Amino acid sequence: MKMKKLSPAAAYAAGIGIALAVGLISALASMEGMKRFAQLSQPPLAPPGWLFPVVWTALYTLMGISAARVYLKNTMDTRPALLIWSAQLIVNALWSPLFFSLGLRLAAFVWLLILIVLVVRMIADFKKIDIPAGNLQFPYLIWLLFAAYLNMGTYLLNR
Repeated sequence: MKMKKLSPAAAYAAGIGIALAVGLISALASMEGMKRFAQLSQPPLAPPGWLFPVVWTALYTLMGISAARVYLKNTMDTRPALLIWSAQLIVNALWSPLFFSLGLRLAAFVWLLILIVLVVRMIADFKKIDIPAGNLQFPYLIWLLFAAYLNMGTYLLNR
């Protein structure tokens, strides 16, 4: 079933806006926990705190651009691909409160593994529709793998 089509400008604005809004809501829900997190032992290679919002802003922007590209192709596969995109955004948004606010670092690691599986699926689905849209998600996947290392390292160092 084909969806009603937004203009390209509206599709890009919506995709980027939705992704950034989800990131902002997640960050706001986790702000107090992030302050406590700064006091914990960090694994080797842990980047400085200022880098996280910079990287996440870029990644959410790429997520939005990819979603817009897929949306604008408007194929039979578009709707299922955008449902996976939406699901991974929700799972992504819930990781921060699990890890930072609730301090459930092992549960957050398992949650992150679920997110990684969803992102791999999203990349595959996006690439069937628009190869660049799928490729734009590789930095996100790499960052999630690094985040899994940081997540598990923080858990092990602060049990």
